[in-house]
Amino acid sequence: MTLVVLGIDALDPDLVDPGEHPNLCLDHHRSIDTIDSHAGEPSTHELWPTIITGLSPADHGLELDDGVAWENPLLRHGSALADRLLPDALQTRIGAWLLTNTDADAFRTPATYYEERGVETVFDGRDAKPIGIPNYVVDPDAEDREHALRRSLGDLFERDPEATGGHRSSDPHEFYEQCMEMAMIRIARARRALRGGRHELVFAYTSGLDLIGHVTYDLPDLQMEAYAELDQFVGELRADLGEDDELLLVSDHGLQDGVHTHEAMIAGTDERLVEGVDSVLTVRDAIEAALSRADHAATETTATETDEDRAAAVQEQLEDLGYM
Repeated sequence: MTLVVLGIDALDPDLVDPGEHPNLCLDHHRSIDTIDSHAGEPSTHELWPTIITGLSPADHGLELDDGVAWENPLLRHGSALADRLLPDALQTRIGAWLLTNTDADAFRTPATYYEERGVETVFDGRDAKPIGIPNYVVDPDAEDREHALRRSLGDLFERDPEATGGHRSSDPHEFYEQCMEMAMIRIARARRALRGGRHELVFAYTSGLDLIGHVTYDLPDLQMEAYAELDQFVGELRADLGEDDELLLVSDHGLQDGVHTHEAMIAGTDERLVEGVDSVLTVRDAIEAALSRADHAATETTATETDEDRAAAVQEQLEDLGYM
């Protein structure tokens, strides 16, 4: 039996509808509180470490400083100098330029960070498969197709502090296509990990919906098209669940009119997955409670004709996407 957690960055509780998005709402869903960064809005950099640890950003130590994740090795060396010499607004602009025009990535803190600082995570002591979790990088030298796409976006997604949502795109529709490919890849990887039957916890993350939301503030129909497509992708993952498997969706914040909102969302195939979860701080508790309720020990699946067909379909999808 496997618990699959799918982190969907910026899945907004106000934008989902059980009738239109049955797979984003699952059987039970609710809005939950999130946490604002020093920049005044929820930050992906801070919140996924919060979700996997159950700790506030101040306690796990990965905090956004003036809108820039200076914890990144490339930026860290300039942080102390910047604090002494540069005005806050200029620090933010410099950080934005570095993240747009270099290979720097604000979300690549290695998983060893937590053990070195004595910070426990939901993955500790479990047969778990983390896939693309921001600031929990199992192998800093490896990247998958979502990482590769993010690093090659160029003027399709540029940081611009003056723009609505802090970003602009030279071609929102082409950008949309690449972001949906990102979501397909990460969900396909989660499906493959589930089908393999070797993990009690599969925790995957995708940023596609968040990225689209930042540049579609004047194209609301395009943002809602992303919700409709994502609902279909999650439906394919949901169809792969075995009788005893469970699926939990979680977001770090919402996103409307190009900017982060102050509500996140959780949805589950079992009411017990979401009951008692009132904020991003208690998601870890819900995951651990679900894993303790039943035997989620890894078991090799017994292949049937249907199982083999589904596994082949997942592999074919990964090959079509260029991942395999």
